[in-house]
Amino acid sequence: MLAIGRRFILGAAALALIGLAGCNASGGSGAVSADDMALGAEDAPVTLIEYASSTCPHCATFHAEVFEQLKTNYIDTGRVRYVFREYPTAPAPVAVAGFQLARCGGATPEQYFTRLGELFRQQQAIFATGTMEGVRGKFIEIGAAAGLSEEQVMACITDEAGAERIRRIVETGNREFAITGTPTFVINGQKVEDPSMVTYEGMARALDAAAAN
Repeated sequence: MLAIGRRFILGAAALALIGLAGCNASGGSGAVSADDMALGAEDAPVTLIEYASSTCPHCATFHAEVFEQLKTNYIDTGRVRYVFREYPTAPAPVAVAGFQLARCGGATPEQYFTRLGELFRQQQAIFATGTMEGVRGKFIEIGAAAGLSEEQVMACITDEAGAERIRRIVETGNREFAITGTPTFVINGQKVEDPSMVTYEGMARALDAAAAN
C-alpha cells in the first residue's frame, strides 16, 4: 500500500468528487472536447474513444499488446479518430499525477502518448517502489527522459487544474456512458460491451463493422 504524501494530494477537493471505476473492462454523444487527447484525422469515418487510467494494469496490457497495431492500421491511415479520456483508478493521486506528467509543458498529442506509453511500460516498477517518495522519483526520472526538469515535473503533478479537468471527464463519462471499469471503449458514440475489444482481433472487427455502417 502506498503512503500518500502531502505533495501528492493533487486537487483533493476535486478528487473527492470523482467516482472511481474498477480496473477492468466491462449512448451518449461522445463529442470530442478540449479535455481530450486525440490522434488521427478529424474527418475519419469512425471515432474510437478509450476511457483508461495510467494506474490500470489492464489498460497497460492493452497499450502494450494492441495500441501500436491499432495506430498503424487504423489511426495513421485515416480510418479512425482515436480519443483518449483520462479516467483514474486507484490510487487516484498517482493516476492523476501520471496524466499531468504526460501533459506537462504543453505536450503535443504525440508527446502525450509517448509519455503515457512509458508510464504504462513502467507501471509495475512505479508501484514496486512502495512509497509516494519512490513514485515521485520514478515520475521525475520519466520526465527527465522526456526533457523535463524536476521543477517542471513537480509543478505539473501538483497543478490542481488537472484534478478539475479529470473531474469533468469523469462526470461526463459517467453521465453519457455509465463507465464502470477501464479500459472502456466507445465507437461512434456507443459504448461497446464486447470483452474482445481488448484484443487486436476484437478491436479490428468492431472498427470494421462501424466503418461499414
